[in-house]
Amino acid sequence: MSSPNLNDALVEQITRRVVARLQGELASTPPASAPGGKMLVPCNISVRHIHLDRKSMDALYGPGSELEVLRPLYQTGEFASKQTLTLVGPRMRCLGEVRILGPLRKYTQVEVSRTDAIYLGIDPPVNRSGDHTNSEKLILVGPHGVLHLQKGVILANRHIHISVESAKKWGLSDNQSVRVRIEANGKKTILEECQIRVLDLFKDEMHLDTDDGNACGLRGGEMVEILP
Repeated sequence: MSSPNLNDALVEQITRRVVARLQGELASTPPASAPGGKMLVPCNISVRHIHLDRKSMDALYGPGSELEVLRPLYQTGEFASKQTLTLVGPRMRCLGEVRILGPLRKYTQVEVSRTDAIYLGIDPPVNRSGDHTNSEKLILVGPHGVLHLQKGVILANRHIHISVESAKKWGLSDNQSVRVRIEANGKKTILEECQIRVLDLFKDEMHLDTDDGNACGLRGGEMVEILP
C-alpha cells in the first residue's frame, strides 16, 4: 500500500499540471534542454472551431457584441470564448455548439476535420490559416442572426507554432515544411508537410485536428519531434 505522503504528493503534482494546462501556462520544453538535442514541442489537438471578424460577430451576436473569455488557450492572447454557433451544411445537417475562438480576426474562418466535413456534406481543402482558396461555404447560426458564409471553411493544415528564439536555435524558418515524428501511446507515426509558423509571441506548440490526433493515438500535450 502506498504511503499517504506519496499519494498526497502525487495528487498535488497532478493538480498543478491540470491547473497550468487550463490556464494555458504549461511551458514547452526549451530547445537547449531537449534530450539528445532533439527538437521537441508539445502537440495539442484542435477540435472544430470558428474565427470571426467584426462584421460577422455583429451579424450573429448583435451590433457591438464582444467575445467573453471562457478559458485562455496555450498561445498568448488567444482564448476559447463562451460563445458558440451552429454550423449548417447543404444537407441540412447541423453541428451545434461549435466554439468561437478569440480575439476577433480580420477574416471569418471555420476549421473542421474531414470527418466533420463528410457529415456536413462539404469538401473543404487542406489550407493554411487565412488561405481561403477553393474553400467551402456554410450557414452559421447565432442567437441574433444567420450568416451565409460564402467562403472560409477549411481543413486546417498541420502546423507548428515556433518562437523566434527556438527558430534561431533550431535553424527553422517561417513557412518551412518539415516532418514530425510521433511515438506517443504506442502508435509510431511520421507526419509529412507540417508548416512552421514563426512569431516572437508564439510558444512552441504543434496543432493537429481531431482526425490526425486520433490516428496518431494522441490525447493532447504529448511531446513530438521535429525532424531535421
